[in-house]
Amino acid sequence: MRSFKNFQTGALIGACLFGLSAPIGPAQANTHVVNFRSAYDAGTIVISMSQRKLYYILSDGTAIQYPVAVAKPGKEWLGSAHIQGKYFHPDWTPPAVVKHDHPGLPNLIRGGSARNPMGVAAMTLDRDQIAIHGTSPTMRGSIGTRASYGCIRMLNEDVTDLYGRVSVGTHVVMQP
Repeated sequence: MRSFKNFQTGALIGACLFGLSAPIGPAQANTHVVNFRSAYDAGTIVISMSQRKLYYILSDGTAIQYPVAVAKPGKEWLGSAHIQGKYFHPDWTPPAVVKHDHPGLPNLIRGGSARNPMGVAAMTLDRDQIAIHGTSPTMRGSIGTRASYGCIRMLNEDVTDLYGRVSVGTHVVMQP
């Protein structure tokens, strides 16, 4: 698989499910604080594949919990990663595996387009073609399922909230 590249022009190459996006708006994030005891430091993102939840660890034994869509069977990954880049309305170039499954996709979908599967924001990881990104109102039903090609899909209001809390270098852990 190819790696994310071409950030100077804003193009985001990601192995994520095709969908639509909505503009950033004043929508309230779908989050709540939960008890979360962990060996990881505050500021770490922990994703539970089985729970379909992303946790942003706070310093007091709690975490902000977000519902997410995770990778479909055969596209999963486990272990540690770090946020490599942060992008609002990133361009998207479908990788070969997505293009194969969806041959009618264009070679590039510009950021902000209603057809861009990255939604309003993306945080790329230091793993091949993996990002934590938004989604579209028409794909909201995929949240809580195994739907992506490896990416972590969030509601646009949630990815916007998380985007404001993290920085490049943030530790990300995917658990079964």
